[in-house]
Amino acid sequence: MNRRDFSLNLAGASLAALWSGTAAAQGGPVEGTHYSRLAQPVPVSAPAGKVEVIEFFSYGCPHCYALEPTLEVWAKRLPPDVVFKRVPVGFNALYENYQKIFYALEAMGQQEQMHMKVFNAIHQQRQRLDKEADIAAFMTANGLDGAKFIELYKSFSVQSKAKQAQQLSNAYKIDGVPAMAVQGRYTTSGSQAGSNERALAVTDALVQLARKPG
Repeated sequence: MNRRDFSLNLAGASLAALWSGTAAAQGGPVEGTHYSRLAQPVPVSAPAGKVEVIEFFSYGCPHCYALEPTLEVWAKRLPPDVVFKRVPVGFNALYENYQKIFYALEAMGQQEQMHMKVFNAIHQQRQRLDKEADIAAFMTANGLDGAKFIELYKSFSVQSKAKQAQQLSNAYKIDGVPAMAVQGRYTTSGSQAGSNERALAVTDALVQLARKPG
């Protein structure tokens, strides 16, 4: 077993341990306590036969930043029938800027490479990244075309994706981040599950629930 496989297995075992030993371990997470079921299901974009899992987050959220290393390992061990994606929320003007940064990076094909760099810039280096000049300078310093980035950041397609992200978070009734959503039916969060890490264990259980017919 190589180091990466060991880390992935350890993460899975650790998440299971977070849930075991609790009252919920007798029958799994409890609806209304550890997770919520949407009264009106949300359409999903995952192909038929796949389970869609969404993390709602913001680059400005310190809890999202703290969870990211665990979330990254957790996401890598998801089974092949699970489609995982991140959706940035726009709770305020600053978070709306971060939404556009996320989708502009996606448009440049640099989202995966820059994801933690943006988080680190905001939470370690204390950069707000709310002004175009500062955003362009940051992107240039990290090897991207700053002018091209700002062009995409201001583009109609990025604005549209940010709007769609807000509509999706509204449909899921997301009022805090990080939060997890499964197959248009279920949501959970650290406040419901007991911690953000335990929310991932609840998400695993919700994936299994979503696989069941009906």
